[in-house]
Amino acid sequence: MKKYTYFLLLLSLFSLGACTKVEGEGGAATISGTLNGQKFNGAGALIAEYPLLDHDVYIIYGSSSTYFDDRIRTSYDGTFEFRNLQPGSYTVFMYQDDSSEPSGKSTITLQATIDKKDKKSTINLGTINVKD
Repeated sequence: MKKYTYFLLLLSLFSLGACTKVEGEGGAATISGTLNGQKFNGAGALIAEYPLLDHDVYIIYGSSSTYFDDRIRTSYDGTFEFRNLQPGSYTVFMYQDDSSEPSGKSTITLQATIDKKDKKSTINLGTINVKD
């Protein structure tokens, strides 16, 4: 009988350790923002600004990966939201036109942390200017 008791105790301890929540989906927090497109002329002067609609925005859960975990597209007004996130660290990034780069694109990267004390928080990254 003691063998079964020890076995059940060990099994329950391992089960509790497996339930640790990590960054990613399954929570109640939100990370949001707005992309503002900017057009420049050949001399580098700003000639137009507008909500950047239908633009890809990526998120990386945690800090151990360099590959994105989710991607969404901005709405008609340039807004985006990653919903239902757990507490933890996140990297949000998007690409912008950049003629100085061989690929013609550069990356805008933003960090966000959802605190364990405020699991239902909304982190607004504000308006992000993107060369388009």
